[in-house]
Amino acid sequence: MTTAATVVMAARCVRLARRSLPALSLCLRPSPRLLCTAAKQKSNGQGLEDDTRASEPKPEPPATDKVLLEEKGRLEEQLKETVEKYKRALADTENLRQRSQKLIEEAKLYGIQGFCKDLLEVADILEKATQSVPKEEIRDENPHLKSLYEGLVMTEVQMQKVFTKHGLLRLDPVGAKFDPYEHEALFHAPVEGKEPGTVALVSKVGYKLHGRTLRPALVGVAKEA
Repeated sequence: MTTAATVVMAARCVRLARRSLPALSLCLRPSPRLLCTAAKQKSNGQGLEDDTRASEPKPEPPATDKVLLEEKGRLEEQLKETVEKYKRALADTENLRQRSQKLIEEAKLYGIQGFCKDLLEVADILEKATQSVPKEEIRDENPHLKSLYEGLVMTEVQMQKVFTKHGLLRLDPVGAKFDPYEHEALFHAPVEGKEPGTVALVSKVGYKLHGRTLRPALVGVAKEA
């Protein structure tokens, strides 16, 4: 065969191959229907696998884990009880501290209560001494009695100042409304010019220490006729 014939045959083969390639590519390309079917089958298979996994019973925790969970619950309960006890103990301690503080303050205020009661007797004696001196006898012609009286009055005034300094106040409730917490009624009688229920006469003055009645005043109370 000559060289020219060989070249002609080769050219024909190339043209035939080019014509056959599009048809072959169409035969090898998968159809959309086949692709959709394959996707559905894959999806159904995966869903079936997921359902199978979900329906399978979950494995129970090992015995060691169960014991640890029980121990954890028990410890949490103990912790809760301990916290509650701690809170109650704190509240009790605070209440005790407040009561102790109150007792200390009252001891500071009323610690001299017994001493004050004893001094009240001295004050009563001084008051009676000054009241027993006739006013008409207090004159320059009687210098000794006058000096004694003035000394007693000054002592009584100074004692009342000391009482006031330490919270001890004198109660002389003439004309005031009768108060059973501050007054002690010796009698009830109609008194002209006095409103019923008021103090008409003071037999013995009273005293209060920091607002607390140390000795009630002995009084006579007016009543309706």
